[in-house]
Amino acid sequence: MEEEKVYKVVRATGAWNIAIGIGTIILGLGAGIMLVISGAKLLSSRSKIMF
Repeated sequence: MEEEKVYKVVRATGAWNIAIGIGTIILGLGAGIMLVISGAKLLSSRSKIMF
């Protein structure tokens, strides 16, 4: 009986770890893409920005 509780806890922990890992990857990719886009916009308008 005790092994079933341990198995359920380990299974739930593994599922949460996978979910958090996928979320972190998605957020990281989204942030990276947004940074590249904003950098490209700055480079394309650098003649207007330079003093």
